[in-house]
Amino acid sequence: QVQLDESGGGLVQAGGSLRLSCVASEDTFSRYAMKWFRQAPGKGREFVAAINWSGGRMNFTDSVKDRFLISRDNAKNTLYLQMNNLKPEDTAVYYCAASEAASDVTASVDYWGKGTLVTVSS
Repeated sequence: QVQLDESGGGLVQAGGSLRLSCVASEDTFSRYAMKWFRQAPGKGREFVAAINWSGGRMNFTDSVKDRFLISRDNAKNTLYLQMNNLKPEDTAVYYCAASEAASDVTASVDYWGKGTLVTVSS
């Protein structure tokens, strides 16, 4: 069972940038499609972005499409989320997730990280 460890969260002003990282415990990292989700205070968990095993296919929720980039480095077992032009409504706990359907960016999640908090001040 893969373990996922997120980092990079913090406090940033609106308009600023942050880069989240997620390190996987296994060298089989390239066998998973990877995803980012977030959960704002008092709200349900929502999908943010996904990337297939090779990085050749990505998917984003509409609210972040022109601002966030998802990428992965299979040699380092690491997933990234570059967040630009952050808005107060991006404030949430961000979760890394893995799907065993490595080529399918829409597949359900099999493993979750514990999350990292991003707070965007206005």
